[in-house]
Amino acid sequence: MLRLWRATVNTRNGLAFAIRSEQAVREELAALALSLPLAWLIGMTTMRRIELIAAVVLVLVVELLNTAIEKLADRLTTDHDPQIGRVKDMGSAAVGVAMVMAGLFWLFSLAERMGAI
Repeated sequence: MLRLWRATVNTRNGLAFAIRSEQAVREELAALALSLPLAWLIGMTTMRRIELIAAVVLVLVVELLNTAIEKLADRLTTDHDPQIGRVKDMGSAAVGVAMVMAGLFWLFSLAERMGAI
């Protein structure tokens, strides 16, 4: 139980820090808040609604990992390092891919709702 409690505290601390320090995390949390009611309007089945919300949560998870990579890289050196730049770019690309994937899920569901497919 103690380990579970500590993990919960660490999770809360990590989320609080990310929310305070990263605009992208705040924006993705806002998108998640919007996705909750929208998923119920757009999704035709309970499973589709869960998938839509999960796609937005996945973007937030990838953003948190990207933020962790960037914070660690900045801690290692403040000098411009091409390799660290590429690592940061890959983290950013992961966020971009997750956003495209989530967007496609939402577009597909919207098309499904409108009877286009």
